[in-house]
Amino acid sequence: MTSTPRVLAIANQKGGVGKTTTTINLATGLAQAEQRVLLVDLDPQGNATMGSGIDKRSLTHGAYAVLLGLSTIESSRQRATHATYDVVGANRDLAGAEIELVNLPHRERRLKEALALVADQYDFVLLDCPPALNLLTVNALVGADAVIIPMQCEYYALEGLSDLVNTIKMVRNRLNPKLEIDGLLRTLFDPRNSLAQQVAAELDQHFGDKVYASIIPRNVRLAEAPSHGMPGLIYDPTSRGAQAYAAFAQEVLARSHAAHAHAEASTAASTTPSKPTDEAPPPDTQENPR
Repeated sequence: MTSTPRVLAIANQKGGVGKTTTTINLATGLAQAEQRVLLVDLDPQGNATMGSGIDKRSLTHGAYAVLLGLSTIESSRQRATHATYDVVGANRDLAGAEIELVNLPHRERRLKEALALVADQYDFVLLDCPPALNLLTVNALVGADAVIIPMQCEYYALEGLSDLVNTIKMVRNRLNPKLEIDGLLRTLFDPRNSLAQQVAAELDQHFGDKVYASIIPRNVRLAEAPSHGMPGLIYDPTSRGAQAYAAFAQEVLARSHAAHAHAEASTAASTTPSKPTDEAPPPDTQENPR
C-alpha cells in the first residue's frame, strides 16, 4: 500500500442493515491481511466501539473530542481488545457534537483535517456512520475516498438507497469531488427468500460491478459476537458469516489496490509533458542567389 490510506465510509441511513457488523469485521479481515487499520466510530450508539471490545462508558477521549478539536486521533485511539486494529470510540456524548459543530469553522471538514495528521500511519481508515444523513455522516463523506453501502435485499432498502446515492452526489459536487461508491454489500441475505433474490438481481442489473461479489448471509454466530465484545471473524472464524466477511475483506483489498493503481496512473499522465504535435521546419540556411 502507499502512504496515503484508503478511507472508506460505511454508510446507510436505514438502521439494522448490518452496517456496524460490516465495519468491525472488515477492520478485522484487513488487519488479518497485515493492513494497518483505523476504525472511527461516528455513531453515538457506540456499537462499533463495544463490538471492538472497548467499553464506551469509560471513554475519556473519542470521536466527540476529535471533531470538536479537543483531542487528536493519536491521543484518542485505542487498540481493539481481540483484534489488531485501532479504534477511535464513540458514546452518547457524540450526539451533542452535531449541535456544537454548527457554529465551528469548516464544520464539514473537521474529520478530514484530523485524519490528515495520521495519514502516514494507516493503510485503511473505516468510518462507521450513524443511521442518518446528518452532519456526522457528512463529515465522513467529506473525509472519505469512497463509500461502502451495506443493505438488505428488501423493497424499502431500494427506496433508501436512492436517497443515499443523491446525498453522495451532493457531497461530491459541493465538498468532495473524489468521492465515489466503492460498492454495495448485500447483508443478512436469506437465499430462500424470493424477494431477496429479486432485489439482488435488480441491484446487479442497475449497479453492475459496483455490487460486491461477496454476500453476507444471515448468521447466528455473527449476531452473537458483539455481546462478547468480539468481531465475528474472531468469535467463530469457521462460521458461514465469518467466512463471508473474510472473502469480503479480500475483495475490498483488491479494489483498493486497483484504485491506487488508477490514481497513480492518472497522476503520472497529468505530470508527463505532452510532445508537440506539429514541429516547425528547420530554418532555411541556404543563401539566396544574387
